[in-house]
Amino acid sequence: MIPPADMVLFATVVREESFTRAALKLGITKQTVSERIRHLEERLGVRLLERTTRRLRVTGAGVTYSERCAAIAALIEEANSEVQQGKAAPSGLLRVSSPVLYGRRFLTPVIARYLDLYPQAQVELVLADRRPHLIEEGLDVAIHIGPLTDSSLVARKLGESSVHFVASPRYLAKHGMPGARDLRSARCIGFSAFETWMAEGVKTRIDPVLTVNDLELACEAAIAGVGIAMVPDILCGDALRDGRLKVLFGPKPAMLRPIHAVYPSRSNLPPKVRLFVEALATLKPQRFRAARPRGVSPA
Repeated sequence: MIPPADMVLFATVVREESFTRAALKLGITKQTVSERIRHLEERLGVRLLERTTRRLRVTGAGVTYSERCAAIAALIEEANSEVQQGKAAPSGLLRVSSPVLYGRRFLTPVIARYLDLYPQAQVELVLADRRPHLIEEGLDVAIHIGPLTDSSLVARKLGESSVHFVASPRYLAKHGMPGARDLRSARCIGFSAFETWMAEGVKTRIDPVLTVNDLELACEAAIAGVGIAMVPDILCGDALRDGRLKVLFGPKPAMLRPIHAVYPSRSNLPPKVRLFVEALATLKPQRFRAARPRGVSPA
């Protein structure tokens, strides 16, 4: 078995791009670094580094291996930090940002339990439908829904949000059950003057009869029979369960959007952040599992 310490050493050499700088970083001699890398290569049976008198070059195998080693080094650092801080109860202000809908629907019970367990803590929740700048805005944690774009942030996946095409029984009774190719002429509810929707592999430009800037309003308009909307299950689940809305084009979601908790760094992670993210990770929102509509009941 390869000692984890040697894997951390290799990741440090690659990051520092120098035996000398890695030795200084780890508090050992350059000769020790060189010998341990040589033994690591011998045990793996793979050349990880090409050495010259001027520079180091990481081989193809070395690049792949260094990525794995760097991830292990981060986990070791995180584990050590957790042990060192494990006895410290969260205290002080925790600033959290969340999209409006997610915050309204899911964060109250998490925050209530967190404050009940840790009476020395306080929480400031900022609801905003935008991607905040954590460091510039002094935020500790943010909920991101959709693809991650900032690789400098640490992310923990909390789950996924399903987005469905939906319409009311009233609309379907009047206009009939549409196929994917009928969207171009259908009455749709959108968020801009024109949009491109993908249903059952068919890409269609739609010109909404109603344009809104709020998901809840889009859902309410769909329930009222205005037209077809694309809304997340965390919003339309109740209406789907009680029959006020029907899922179109089969039970498969129109899209799945990942939900992450993001924070600035793994290093010296404060207990208030670590424990709040743990609380978020245990959250199990009720998910709607759609069944293909078999018929349409008049409203």
